[in-house]
Amino acid sequence: MPRNAKSEPQNSEELLKLRDAALQLGISFPTIKQWIYKKKIRSIRTAGGHHRIPEREVDRLLFRTRGKTEKERKQVIRRVSGRNQLVGRIDSVRISGLMAEVAISIGGQQIVSIITAHSAREMQLKPGQTAAALIKATEVMILRVS
Repeated sequence: MPRNAKSEPQNSEELLKLRDAALQLGISFPTIKQWIYKKKIRSIRTAGGHHRIPEREVDRLLFRTRGKTEKERKQVIRRVSGRNQLVGRIDSVRISGLMAEVAISIGGQQIVSIITAHSAREMQLKPGQTAAALIKATEVMILRVS
């Protein structure tokens, strides 16, 4: 068993299958396997010998540009009142007239928000960028990350 793999998680955190972790990070399955072997991302081995990625490892890599510690990352993203913030990767930005449709992939799901075209241009939203969807009741706000 590789040194970077452990047989049990340290707490009850969620463990992700490699394809799910790769999707959240916006990388391919072969790339995540290479990251495991190169120790860029920590994995945990199941009893059956399969790799699983702790959710905090995905968070660490997804938030790499916004703070080294969890506390620093929370301070950066919590500058707004919305508590339900889901970080993902922008799939598409369609601007038409005064409105823009922004689609973000988050953990294998897609969230679509309608915002003003001015806001989308001002944030310079583009496919492939990391962004957070701020969920408040039936409203989704988009926050550019990085």
